[in-house]
Amino acid sequence: MESPSLPMTAKDWTTTSLHRVFAMQGGEDDLSYVNNSDSQALAITLSKPILISTLESIKLFSDQTSPIRITDLGCATGANTFTTVDTVVETLQRRYTAVYGGGGSPEFEAFFCDLPSNDFNMLFKLLAQKQKVDSPAKYFAGGVAGSFYDRLFPRGTIHVAVSLSALHWLSQIPEKVLEKGSRTWNKGKTWIEGAKKEVVEAYAEQSDKDLDDFMSCRKEEMVKGGVLFVLMAGRPSGSSSQFGDQDTRAKHPFTTTMEQAWQDLIDEGLIDEETRDGFNIPAYMRSPEEVAGGIDRCGGFKIEKIELMKIVEYSDEKQEEWKKDPVSYGRARTNLVQAAIRPMVDAYLGPELSHELFKRYENRVSTNQEFLHITCFYGVVVFSAIRI
Repeated sequence: MESPSLPMTAKDWTTTSLHRVFAMQGGEDDLSYVNNSDSQALAITLSKPILISTLESIKLFSDQTSPIRITDLGCATGANTFTTVDTVVETLQRRYTAVYGGGGSPEFEAFFCDLPSNDFNMLFKLLAQKQKVDSPAKYFAGGVAGSFYDRLFPRGTIHVAVSLSALHWLSQIPEKVLEKGSRTWNKGKTWIEGAKKEVVEAYAEQSDKDLDDFMSCRKEEMVKGGVLFVLMAGRPSGSSSQFGDQDTRAKHPFTTTMEQAWQDLIDEGLIDEETRDGFNIPAYMRSPEEVAGGIDRCGGFKIEKIELMKIVEYSDEKQEEWKKDPVSYGRARTNLVQAAIRPMVDAYLGPELSHELFKRYENRVSTNQEFLHITCFYGVVVFSAIRI
């Protein structure tokens, strides 16, 4: 069959094009990131003690006449970014009050940063609602549209930089993976789990370059003594897989069921294999050693803490509830994956075929009874570092 006329082709997945369409699902409906980020919220909650401990251990910034500047790099939308910025502000306010008394705390600025395709309108709508409740507001807020793999701020102006569930997203699909017919062509798949060694190595190379760029930019932007706190999807040390166990490998939203849904479109004649093979999810889960290596290569930072955490996909109570209603589980699982990659799939396939893909995905999840009896864990690498 002839390849369909698509809004984007494999060759379009350059950095510029990907940045134009890559974002978490906006709005506040059932598919939105706002309503499908519970696992990210749990990861933030579990890692919060590391952030607080680091903020409590640093030397306070001495110039109280200038604001303390905080940025969330890859902020998306919703409560997760606000919760973390609140934690930073409240922790530092307590320290300044303890040292200098009630009038000693400086003012705070918070910059919410993400790609231009992010739903900043929803972000600031939710922030305005929050600040009415918090009144008076804890900080002055602004938005910065751009990639955190580039410089976003003047040299030496950021005191605390955080990045939450964002740095596992790459700046682009590795160019080698888009070379049709080469050993690095990711034929038959849309992600790297279970892919050929050469494909995984191409992703690892891109991951190293991106991490180097991220760290180098923060090195320039941050003040001496500032705190960098990052939480990203990760994998266990020594694992050749992106995951640590077979249940997670089978059940993760990007793996088996997603590949089956793409194959359904091929089998039904809606797309051809080349179309499927041209789409790749730009995500790579680093090990703690890969993260530490990137920090060391950059220099200028002292690692305070780095560890891998395991986040369960949902509670035992929720699992028992879904066993009684597999259709509801399939819908919830599909909403979760759409919140992460629907804008990208829409841009690649077009909205109609994208809708068909996720319909097949939902049907497969709803009818797979095994999924209701196994648990998926999300690995996250967390680190805090001081700018030296």
